[in-house]
Amino acid sequence: MISPAKASLAALAAALALAGCASNKVASSGETAPSAKPAHHKATAPAQTIGGAVVDADATIAANIAKAPNLTTLVKAVGAAGLTETLAGPGPYTVFAPTNAAFGRLAPGTVETLLKPENRASLVKLLDYSIVAGRVTAADLRHRIAAGNGTTTLTTIEGDPLTVTLTQNIITLTDVNGNKSYVQADDITQSNGIVHVVNGVLIPNLA
Repeated sequence: MISPAKASLAALAAALALAGCASNKVASSGETAPSAKPAHHKATAPAQTIGGAVVDADATIAANIAKAPNLTTLVKAVGAAGLTETLAGPGPYTVFAPTNAAFGRLAPGTVETLLKPENRASLVKLLDYSIVAGRVTAADLRHRIAAGNGTTTLTTIEGDPLTVTLTQNIITLTDVNGNKSYVQADDITQSNGIVHVVNGVLIPNLA
């Protein structure tokens, strides 16, 4: 009989070939400020959203991702791993949040295997690999990439590194298995950190 740990590792190993997928680059609006505003008018920044859900910058990462329709698999995984309290804590944390579509590109059965109680340790390790201590903005990453001649490295709370580069000016994360994920939405402000939405699941070394 295959042990739960080996079953989880086998499922994730099968997922490696499908984990990376390119995303489309979204152009900025480039709007200019309207002229002749009344003196009493106060300009406000557009509301930030995740998957169309408005983000409350005064709420925690846990609270905001729970409202996002494109992050429901991540939220379920966070709950199963017992990490909701962590992402509701003071932090600060930078979370590279994989979308439902990202999880859907893993090998069939991978998510279901990881969500089983006996595989909780592997699930925690997987999710911790998408979290970095502190607030790391897209500007921070671009500055570090430039200073590092095209590459920089982040240390996750799981312990394994993430390599960060640019692909046609899109922030690109490469995990320790060589899978690439691309940032689709960056700098989504939370009370206890920052969320960057990514299109791939980052997979640590599970050996």
